[in-house]
Amino acid sequence: MNSTLARADSRPASQRVVITGLGVFSSIGTGVAEFTEGLRTGRSNVAPITAFDTSGFEYANGAEVADFEPEKWIHHSPVKELGRATQFSVAAARMAVEDAGLADEDLRGLRGQISIGTTDGESRDADTLVAQRVAGDPQRVDRALARRLGVNGLSAAVAREFSLTDVEALTLGTACSAGNYSVGNGFDAIRVGDADFALCGGADAICLKNFVSFYRLGTVAPDVCRPFDKDRRGLINSEGAGVVMLESLESALARGARIYSEVLGYGLSCDAHHPAVPDQSSVARCMTSALENAGVAPHEVDLISAHGTGTKANDTTESRAIRDIYDNLPPRTISLKSMLGHAMGAASALATIACSLAITHGFIPPTINHVETDPECEIDCVPNESVPADLRIVQNNGLAFGGNNSVVVLGRHDKEAR
Repeated sequence: MNSTLARADSRPASQRVVITGLGVFSSIGTGVAEFTEGLRTGRSNVAPITAFDTSGFEYANGAEVADFEPEKWIHHSPVKELGRATQFSVAAARMAVEDAGLADEDLRGLRGQISIGTTDGESRDADTLVAQRVAGDPQRVDRALARRLGVNGLSAAVAREFSLTDVEALTLGTACSAGNYSVGNGFDAIRVGDADFALCGGADAICLKNFVSFYRLGTVAPDVCRPFDKDRRGLINSEGAGVVMLESLESALARGARIYSEVLGYGLSCDAHHPAVPDQSSVARCMTSALENAGVAPHEVDLISAHGTGTKANDTTESRAIRDIYDNLPPRTISLKSMLGHAMGAASALATIACSLAITHGFIPPTINHVETDPECEIDCVPNESVPADLRIVQNNGLAFGGNNSVVVLGRHDKEAR
């Protein structure tokens, strides 16, 4: 494999990008400590969905964020004017900034990049508006909800919360791979000198529109998500947000910041092969691109966090693509969605955080609900229990409808990292 960029550890410190803050709201835990414990213990909080009326569906399990109190994290924005996904986005950004040991004034005056990925934006509010319209007088539709629908709000609200004026605020709608797209976007902005910091990730709130879409496709599991298992029956809808603070290694070292991981590189592909069926060659091409961008050879990768939705099509196609790139000898390959459910635009952002914590604390999270690996998948998915591991390089896959694929490669930051 010929690297298109120099290895990350050979670049100047000003061009190396590290993660120094984590903000996480998930169905298995809020905040770094709780989320880490959830990953270690293989926690899952799948239960009947409460966000909307599920009458008429044969089954309707989900993984919702319990006891979310946005007022604890959103300090300078009118919380009631923000939809749930935007609240997740702003709260996770606040948490990431605080976790990085920074104050609002530290960011003001700096050039920044805010990139938030999403699948549904504020579709939960759209569900309510549609129901109101169908039920009665269109003049009685809630205008406050209508004002919350703009998808750009997920990123713009972050800028407003911190009173940031010299930032580019982007909301990326590349569906289930959007979190990784956002991390790649921030990585580029810092690496080439366009930004001093970046707040990147993804956010989505569980909603009727999304659930019905997957239900009618026949891809919603009736009970739990069993990625790579021979008896897997689909995904579990979930929600949440993951936002990371990115800055240059030079900046992090100068202020003595804790470094969770280094972003070594990323890759993208868009095949437009089929609206919902993944294309093996495009997935493989995306992984190759990410490894080349990071200057990493396949044998150096210690762990793959797969997209791993638990559907028949995704798991078989993704595992075959992985085996193509890794000459039939892939590293351990897990699916966090077995625990977290599928948080859509937040999925790969939550996985970026999980991978960073796995690197930091030296363990591999499990693929839970596992009984027997599908012979067509042929991977070690670390079934049911986490294991200790010395992780130096981790690959995080994000795949999406329409062939919008994104892969981020993370590394441990120390002198012996590579």
